[in-house]
Amino acid sequence: MPPDPARVAETREWLQKASLDLRGARLRPRSPTPAARRHAVPLPAGRGGHDKPFRKTHSLEELGAAFELIDVTLRSVIDPAVPLTEFAWAFRYPGDHPTPTVEEARQGLATAVSAIAGVVPRFPPEAVPPALLDLIR
Repeated sequence: MPPDPARVAETREWLQKASLDLRGARLRPRSPTPAARRHAVPLPAGRGGHDKPFRKTHSLEELGAAFELIDVTLRSVIDPAVPLTEFAWAFRYPGDHPTPTVEEARQGLATAVSAIAGVVPRFPPEAVPPALLDLIR
C-alpha cells in the first residue's frame, strides 16, 4: 500500500527542517543554539510517516523510544544521539551552560549527521529532500 500523500508531505516538512538545521550548523558550528542538534534526529517525521501519533518534545530519548515501537533496529542509531537533547534547550536560555567548544560542536554535528543518515532510509524516498541527502553523504 503506498504511503498516505498527506503523511509524506508532513514527513518532508520535518526533513526539510532537519536539512536547514544541518546546513546552519555547518556554517556556524559554535552557534549558541546549534540548530543541527535541535533537530538532530527527525524522528517525528518517522512517526508521522507511519501514521503513529507522537507527543511534541525535544527529548530524543522519548522520540526514539516511540520510534522503536515501529522499528526496533533503530536503537543503535538513536542511542548515540540522545545526549544531543540538551542542545535543544541549554543554549536558548540564560544559565550555567557554557557554549560548546569547536571540537564539541563538531562531534555533536557528526553525531547528528550519523543519526539522521541512519533514520532517513526508513522514510519513503519521495519524502526525503535531495538537499538533506547531500548533507548526510
